This record gives sequence, structure tokens and C-alpha cells, in this order.
Amino acid sequence: MANLEAPRRGRDTASGSYVLDTGTLIAAAAAVCLAQIALAIPAVLNGLFQLDLGPTSAQLTWISDAFLVPVCLLELTFGALGDLFGRKRLLVGGALILALGEAIAVLTPGAGTATGTRVLVLWTGQIIAGIGAAALFPTSLAMVAAGTHTTRERARAVTIWAAALSVGGTISSVLAGLVATLHFGSDPDAGWRWAFLVVLVLALISAVLSMLLAKDSSAPAGRSLDWPGQITIAVALFALLYAVIQGPTSGWGSPQVVTGFIVAVIFLGLFILAETRSPAPLLRLDLFANRAFSVAAIVTVLSMFAFLGIAYATSIRLSAIQGFSPLKTSIAFVFLNGMAVVQVTLTARLIERYNPKWPLGGGCVLMGAGALWLAAVPATNLSLAPVIVPFILVGAGFALAVSSVTAVTVNTAPNHLAGMASGTTNMLRDFGFTLGPAIVGAVALSQAAAQIARAVAGGAALRHGLAAFNAAPAHVPATQRPSVEAAVHAV
Repeated sequence: MANLEAPRRGRDTASGSYVLDTGTLIAAAAAVCLAQIALAIPAVLNGLFQLDLGPTSAQLTWISDAFLVPVCLLELTFGALGDLFGRKRLLVGGALILALGEAIAVLTPGAGTATGTRVLVLWTGQIIAGIGAAALFPTSLAMVAAGTHTTRERARAVTIWAAALSVGGTISSVLAGLVATLHFGSDPDAGWRWAFLVVLVLALISAVLSMLLAKDSSAPAGRSLDWPGQITIAVALFALLYAVIQGPTSGWGSPQVVTGFIVAVIFLGLFILAETRSPAPLLRLDLFANRAFSVAAIVTVLSMFAFLGIAYATSIRLSAIQGFSPLKTSIAFVFLNGMAVVQVTLTARLIERYNPKWPLGGGCVLMGAGALWLAAVPATNLSLAPVIVPFILVGAGFALAVSSVTAVTVNTAPNHLAGMASGTTNMLRDFGFTLGPAIVGAVALSQAAAQIARAVAGGAALRHGLAAFNAAPAHVPATQRPSVEAAVHAV
């Protein structure tokens, strides 16, 4: 593996001796935690969406993906905007935009309105909330990177940032489990609105914390809006995400999916051409000449793909096959996401004392060991206990991996390019998150459908199994739910 230790050079050119203080770190951690909660919560509520809104399979899929797509498309752009106009205002503005999106989602019309209209309102809320999250992910990390100037400071701050991201995943699973279990008002199927309302309140709290605690920073030297770069990368990523998301449902050889991949390749080439000619590129391609940066980019996508793939496949096992309640299923995922918090001190010390390739490699090994262990536990074992220890291994490995690759990516760029490096690592991470459920789920869900068909006798019980699956906290976009539905109805 490449030598992932890179020199730390430069500093935030606009703020001089800008140093990360406790208040700014708290604001950044709260922002990334909020963004991850908002990203994860819709996929956890798919069962309630289905019961209340009655969407088609495609409509249900895009409730989650309406949030995820703008996150991936705009993270590089918001990295540049933070450098140009100040990161504090983006941290505050991103939280307020996210709150607006959640408010629109809460105000989705009731049962008397046509399904298409109701879903369209919810999509709109999700898109707006996703734009807010796209500002929060790179901006919070850029503030951490720009204000840390030693190995020890950088390792500690990045580990706390990564732990806050994992805490967001834990909160989303527990919150969704409670919403799906408790009954609010006369229409329990519409209880999903309470989850969005909680996220709205958290967004307002995050905005206030950022206004009161965060110190501003920016780095406009050598940065611009770079419209050719922004347009071409947005089209390339959208086409690629569309093809990946739609592939399992429409078929990987279908015209729209193949067209999506072709458009992605063409516009990726145009993006590279635009960046090589731009005097102030959105992404400096020479960063990839650094072996550490290139390896970290590849490993980021692969490790996030593995983590979300493991989480998604296990969610199918616990909910669709074994019929666990949403709240009980969320207990298992607390162990998965909670390890980042438990081992904050250990992870920071490992990154500080050793070349990051070692904790990164160790994290990948732990995730692989946990995946093999989970695969060896028979689905006929209906206890939660057998998955706890492998989940701890996967969670511990994820905590090491995400902290290590984040540290490597921001370390290999000078501090005045913190926004660019932060946008890149967040975009790669979220792209890996998309690949996990799309590809692994395509395989796992076909097996899940077969398991349900063999284990359940009678159409009513089969529908009950599907309802358990749809109400389960998958922690990932709903990409594969149409596939399992179609497979089961075909049995």
C-alpha cells in the first residue's frame, strides 16, 4: 500500500493564524451529525411511507435518493463556496436550508390528496434538505482541516468529526425505530412526519450553535466558481448515480441505464478537460499525482461500499427474513455505528502515532472479518445475539477506516485547499454509500425473496414479511425495495 503519511503544509490564507477552537469543533461536529441523520432517516421510514402515501416502487425509491443525489452533486461546489465566501455562513446557511426541506416534508398533504402530489411535495423537501446537507458535509470538515496544524491536532479533530458522523447514523436508526413503534395521533401510518420534525428542530439547534460558537475561515486564493467544472461534474455524477440506482430495478442492460453510464463517461472526460484548462479549477487534478491521495480516494469508495453493503444485507436478514421489529433491529445498528464513539481516543492515537495506512488496513480487515462472520451465522438463528459481535467488528473497522482516509485526504492538500480536499473526500464517501446498497443489495435481495418464499406459506403471511422488510431501518437509500417486492410477487 502507498505511503499514506503526507506532509502538512500551508495554512488558511484568509485567516492567517486561524486555529480550531473547541466552539468551532462543537459546531462542526453538530453539523455533520445533523447531515448524517437527515441522510439516513428517510430510508429507515420506508415502511411508513408505503403505508401512508401508497407510492409506486419507483416513487418510494426516489424519496431517499432525492436527498442523496444533490449531496453527491454539490459537495465539491460547496467546498469552493466556503473557501470563497466564508465557511461559517455556509455552516449556518446549510443547516437552515436543511431545516426548510424538513419543514416542507412535514407539511406533505394528507390522505385526501392524490398520491403523486403528496410524493412530489416530499421529494421537493428531500431535494432542498439534500442541498443543505451538501453544504454541511464538506464545510464542517474544511473548518476542522484548516484549523489544525499538527499531527496530533489533526488526528484528534478528524476522529471526532468522523465519530459525530457515526453518531448521526445511530440517532437516525433509534429515532426511526421509535417512530415506527409508537403511535402518534389518530393516524399511526403518518407518524413518519414526527421524525422529520425532530430533524427540523436539530437543524435549527445546529444553526444556532454555528452562529454562536464557530469561528469563520476562508481561503479564496486560487479558487473560483469554475462553472464549466461544476456543470460537467454535476452531469457526470448525476448520470452515474442514476444508472447505479436504477440498474437493479430496470436491468443493467436497459437503454436508460446504459445511456446513463455513457453520459457519465463523456461528461467525466469533459470535466477533466475543463479542469486542465481552468486557471482556478474546482478540483486540482495534480492532487491525484500524489500516490497517497489517489490510494485514499480509491479506498474511500471501496471501504464505504463495503460498510453500507454489509449494513444493508444484514438489515434484510434481520427484518425481511427474521421479522425483527424496527426498534429491535435498530439495537443491532447501535453497535455498528456506536463503535466510532467508543474508540475515539484509540483511533486518534493510532492515526497520530502511525502511518495512516496501518489503521486504514486494519479497519478494512476488521470489516472483512465481521462480514465473513455474519455470512456464517445461519438465517434460521432468530436471536439478535449472534450478530452483535460481528457488528462490533465491522463498526470498529469502519471507525478506523473513515477516520484514516479522511485524515489522509485532507493531509495531502495544503490548508488553503482544505475546502477542495474536504469536498472531494465527502463526495467519494457518499458515492461509496450509494454503490453499497445498489450492488450488494441486488444480490442480497434476490436471496431474501427466496428465503421469504420458502419460509412463508400463504399470501397473507408473505405480505406480512414484506411489511416487516419495508418498516426496517436499512440505514441506506431504498434502492432495492422494488426488487424484492417484484421478486416476491413473482413467486
